[in-house]
Amino acid sequence: MKRVLVINSSARALGSRSRKLTEIFVDHWKDIHVNPKISFRELGNADVPHVTENWIAAAFKPAQARSEEDRAALKISDGYISELREADVIVIGVPMYNWSVPSALKAYIDQILRVNETFKINPANVQHPYVGLLENKTLFLLLSRGDDGYEKGEYNEHMDFQSPYLKTVFNIMGVCNIHVVAINGRSSDAIDASHQNLRMLIEQEVILTNMCR
Repeated sequence: MKRVLVINSSARALGSRSRKLTEIFVDHWKDIHVNPKISFRELGNADVPHVTENWIAAAFKPAQARSEEDRAALKISDGYISELREADVIVIGVPMYNWSVPSALKAYIDQILRVNETFKINPANVQHPYVGLLENKTLFLLLSRGDDGYEKGEYNEHMDFQSPYLKTVFNIMGVCNIHVVAINGRSSDAIDASHQNLRMLIEQEVILTNMCR
C-alpha cells in the first residue's frame, strides 16, 4: 500500500481552492484504496521556522560531529525530511501568492532542501551537479491562481514563479514523476475542470502502479 503525505500551504482555512483540491485528492484516493495510509502536514497555519545561522552551521557538519545544540537546530528539518522519505506519494496544495508560493512553503522548502539528506552534489558534472536522494516518489502539485493565462504559451506564463520553482526544487531532490493540476481564475467551469482532471490523474497513477507490479 502506497503511503501518502498531504501538505497544505494556504493561509486560508476556509474558502481555499488549493485546500479543496487536496480534499478531493484524499476523498478520491480513499474511494479507490482499502485502508489507505495518509498523513498530513499543515504549513499555511503553522509556525514554520526560517533557517538560522545555527541551522546552516549544523546542516553542513557531518552528522557524527554535531553537538546537542546542532541536533536541536535541525530537529524540525529532520522531522520534515523523515516524512518525505516515508511517503510514496506527496500531495501539495499551493495557492499563488504574488506570483510565487506562500512564505510558509518557502520556509519549509529551505528546511527540506539539505545537502546529503535530500540531495548531494557531484562536482564532476558541472551542467547537472545535483543528485536527488528522494527516489521512487510521485508528486501531485495542486495549484490555485487568481487569474487566467498562466499555462504554457499563455499571456501570463512569464509571471508564473510558482510551478517552475516547485518542479525545479523537487527535481533536485530526485522527484521526477510530477503531476500538476491548476485552477486558473475563479470561474466555476475552471474549478470543476480541475477537480475532474485531478480525479483522472489519480486513477491513471493507480493503473500505472498496478501495471508495474
